[in-house]
Amino acid sequence: MFEVIFCSLITILPDYLFRKFRQGKSWGKEINFFTVWYELRWGISACAILSISLVTLIFYYHPSTSNASPMFRVVSIMPEQSGRVEHVFVENGQTVKAGTPLFSMFDESQLALIEEAKANVQQVESEFYTAQAQLTAAASGVEKAESAFRRAKNEYDRKKALSTKGQNIISENEVQRLAETVAMNKAAVASAKANQTSAQAMIDNVLPAKRTAAVKRLDKAIVDENKRTIYAHIDGELQQFALQEGDFVNPMFRSAGMIVPSTGYASGKDAVQAGFNQLAGNVISEGTFAEITCLSKPFTVIPMKVATVQSVISSGQVRTTDTLLDLQERAKPGTLTVKLVPLYEGGLDGIIPGTRCLANAYSYHHALIESGTLSTADTLYYHMVDTVGLVHAIILRLQALLLPIQVLVFSGH
Repeated sequence: MFEVIFCSLITILPDYLFRKFRQGKSWGKEINFFTVWYELRWGISACAILSISLVTLIFYYHPSTSNASPMFRVVSIMPEQSGRVEHVFVENGQTVKAGTPLFSMFDESQLALIEEAKANVQQVESEFYTAQAQLTAAASGVEKAESAFRRAKNEYDRKKALSTKGQNIISENEVQRLAETVAMNKAAVASAKANQTSAQAMIDNVLPAKRTAAVKRLDKAIVDENKRTIYAHIDGELQQFALQEGDFVNPMFRSAGMIVPSTGYASGKDAVQAGFNQLAGNVISEGTFAEITCLSKPFTVIPMKVATVQSVISSGQVRTTDTLLDLQERAKPGTLTVKLVPLYEGGLDGIIPGTRCLANAYSYHHALIESGTLSTADTLYYHMVDTVGLVHAIILRLQALLLPIQVLVFSGH
């Protein structure tokens, strides 16, 4: 409408003034409802052509959209295991910090596992005392076997020496019996040392491994028990958190609520996502200047700039299924998604995440014009393109003024 009014001032109005002051035709007589088209045909035709051209030029080089909003993510509050709520420590709408306990769940079976794991640890510790006693007994057995072996060996050596003197004092059978006794005592020494080694290995290797395994089982049981208390992992505000003691929470089917981040990109307080027409793909790029106005902060125009431009359009994504893709089913074209950030620090203060916004992007060809690579006609054309962006800026400010009236009066809300 603004473009039509502007174009009529330089087309229809001069044509009417010419008819009135040069031809003597006045409104209501020669120029009336039935003859207006014939009398002002040149001005009306020129106005239509100029309006269409101006609107096309403005909306191509300075695209606008009503699909803009500071999007935000939420973090679901989900326990790793299902259970019944025992205590609730916070309330809905409360601001929490990372590490704040939210609620706890009760599970008798988990407590029983902890007690069982503690008992296993104590049992292994008691086995250390038993193994130490066995090692002491094995050491005593080695000393006893070695003492018996030395006595038998000394007796055998003494009688063997007497038997070799040929005096028939010691019989050959006696010497053979002592030799067998020495061999048996030697085997007893080896057996006692083996028992000692086994007892020492039990203390040095087997029991420490059993203790480590038992401690790990206890630690796992304690960790699983700690998972029964759910903590906040980020700073944010609780929403849809309506748990009560006795409620059953299942990570597969029921979330306990959600946390809306208070800082960072996911909070919706640092950037605005806007979806422009696909025709703007050759115009909008990183660094393009833009402006927005939002319902949650009326009568305010916020300068922005394009931070990133999504390299793909969502309507073209394909997921493998057992049905062939038919493009006719995707008649609705997707939009070019861009991320807008404030040109100045604190630009989005007062903007509620998720609010509806109107956005304009402005082409700026000053660097191209100053490069000296353009012809005179191109230079004039790009000067005109940059100038008509003022029209769109005026339109956005009029929308910022009329948006509350449109929503509150004409929409009936």
